[in-house]
Amino acid sequence: MNHLAFGGASIDGGAYTRITVLARDTPHGLDTLIAYFSDYGLALFAALMLVAWWRARHRGPDAMARALALPVVVIAAYLLNDLVKSLFAEQRPCRTLSVFTVEACPGPGDWSFPSNHAAIAAAAAVALLLCDRQLGRIAVPAALLMAASRIWIGAHYPHDVVAGLLTGALIAYGLTPLAGRAAPAVDRIRATRLRPLVAAR
Repeated sequence: MNHLAFGGASIDGGAYTRITVLARDTPHGLDTLIAYFSDYGLALFAALMLVAWWRARHRGPDAMARALALPVVVIAAYLLNDLVKSLFAEQRPCRTLSVFTVEACPGPGDWSFPSNHAAIAAAAAVALLLCDRQLGRIAVPAALLMAASRIWIGAHYPHDVVAGLLTGALIAYGLTPLAGRAAPAVDRIRATRLRPLVAAR
């Protein structure tokens, strides 16, 4: 086991247990809906990024540069978050505590801290907010719901998702403005046959 591994249950195991008990007593249909969003909800952020690119075609080169950088920012957040996850090597709470979980517990070696889902969602939400405020207002609450759903289904402690949210948000906040430096490249593309990809007309 990694020497940096620590016991997450001592941080907020009680809160995690209370949430899983609530999930156990919740109607199956609602649990299924939450689990579905938890598993597949990241597709919403991909769709929002696609919309952001489409809308940016009607705006200036800086806006388009930020829109094109959205996937890069999200991938960077995921990679850094996953590195942190491997360093801490925190066991999943469903492996440490005897609790009901909506979904089957991930296998051994699938570490818990920080949450990749939360980091990806937060990075996408903040990057979208900095790129297109209207879309960001949809993405931010969706990111918070994604983080909460990871606790609800039993996959993460609360501190896992909080750390994931912070990691993703900070990376997006730092990287997204830098994308504006690629605006001259967007201008050059607009002068080529690829113009329809970066400009509406």
